[in-house]
Amino acid sequence: MQFFLLNIIKWLEAHQLPCLFKAITHIDCPGCGIQRSLLLLIRGDIPGSFKIYPALIPIILLIAFLILHVIKNIKGGTVILKYSYLFCAGTILLGYIYKLLII
Repeated sequence: MQFFLLNIIKWLEAHQLPCLFKAITHIDCPGCGIQRSLLLLIRGDIPGSFKIYPALIPIILLIAFLILHVIKNIKGGTVILKYSYLFCAGTILLGYIYKLLII
């Protein structure tokens, strides 16, 4: 199983999609780093993943809750999803501003 996972990680590393926005403007886009962050998360490096793209873990939790809400129709789930979307968007925006100004 571990050998299979390592092969998947190596394949994903070799086939990362380039950022068209960065290729044209030479400036990171708000989504730059999400692939590398996901690979680190798959490897188990949670702090490294958070450092590269802080919004990844909230986005994964949001997607998981969205799927659960669609399947189970959770009471009050739409309100939770609305605030979760806002939290993820805010995390992406703050991470992007931090990346542009600090790094």
